[in-house]
Amino acid sequence: MKNRNRGKVSPEWIVILCIFSFALGTFLSNRIWVVPESEDQIMPIGRRPEILAANSGDCATEKDKEELIGEFSKAHEAIDCVIPWRHVRSLDSSIAKLRMELPSTKNSRKIGKFENFSTILHPGSNETRKKTFMVIGINTAFSSRKRRDSVRETWMPQGKSLLQLEEEKGIVVRFMIGHSATSNSILDRAIDSEDSQHKDFLRLEHIEGYHELSAKTKAFFSTAVEKWDAEFYVKVDDDVHVNLGTLAATLARYRSKPRIYIGCMKSGPVLHQKNVKYHEPEYWKFGEEGNKYFRHASGQIYAISKDLAKYISINQPILHKFANEDVSLGAWFIGLEVEHIDDRNMCCGTPPQCEWKAQAGNVCVASFDWTCSGICKSVERMKDVHAKCGEDAATLWNALI
Repeated sequence: MKNRNRGKVSPEWIVILCIFSFALGTFLSNRIWVVPESEDQIMPIGRRPEILAANSGDCATEKDKEELIGEFSKAHEAIDCVIPWRHVRSLDSSIAKLRMELPSTKNSRKIGKFENFSTILHPGSNETRKKTFMVIGINTAFSSRKRRDSVRETWMPQGKSLLQLEEEKGIVVRFMIGHSATSNSILDRAIDSEDSQHKDFLRLEHIEGYHELSAKTKAFFSTAVEKWDAEFYVKVDDDVHVNLGTLAATLARYRSKPRIYIGCMKSGPVLHQKNVKYHEPEYWKFGEEGNKYFRHASGQIYAISKDLAKYISINQPILHKFANEDVSLGAWFIGLEVEHIDDRNMCCGTPPQCEWKAQAGNVCVASFDWTCSGICKSVERMKDVHAKCGEDAATLWNALI
């Protein structure tokens, strides 16, 4: 009797074998897989490379991979309900090996993950950004053609030199401007014509307006981050004189630090009186009347490192805009682990101050007049400032970046 019982299969094992056979049969039905000699991807028999090429092969392959893993998982779940762990460890091993060999489609679609902020930069975009050292956006307006020409004639390279600067030194310089409120207006067409001549504009998805400078700043950093993978991003006004080589050398000293905010730091009064320049409608947020703003870089010129530009790009929908653009930028960083660098060489006065410093071998990064928030009468005076305070022509091209 004992011998007869030993030869029988218990009902429990019969159920187990049935379930396993059913799951295995479902998996193997119409799914005999081979590895083509000329391809490094799994492909079902009967679906040749030439056929897949006509049917968007990448998508089909990724879908098949997901289905393959799914079938293994279903088989495992069905068996695991009735079979102890020790009986299915080999199946688990196969699933784990398969998951390692076939990367997840979800993960493969994550593009531009931030090193420090762990956020996807541009979901769904496959555009490759060009690696550069710094991107300089010169803030300008529709009515500032003469200002732009004064910059082109002095410190901003033109034509082939501008392209050479970008390719050899990784320095991108562009006038940044948005669009008018009216689509394809005469103002927009004038910028298009000017850009076709000089090829030195960065057009922003932004409606131009004096009281929209904070929004324009967000648009600039977001657009620049999307287009270029730079170590630093710089904003400068079109009535400021800049020595590009000296600016590059200054920023290069901080390239090992992750979150740098550099400029001429200030803390001016919060102006609550209406109808005055730089009036702050939300003055009450800064405390009692007569209070000062927190420290922030003056708006004529400042630079931020890559991580901060990415932060603005990601969070721009919820970054609050105060009346003054430089205050807004400072507010976006005030609660973050950001190193504020106060560099007074970024706000030298016009001659004779910057001239004296240049003669002493301490060339200024930027020069302007505080009384005018830029160079007073910059169109007429930019050449004179450049002649007296500009760096040697070789400084830019010999700068060690």
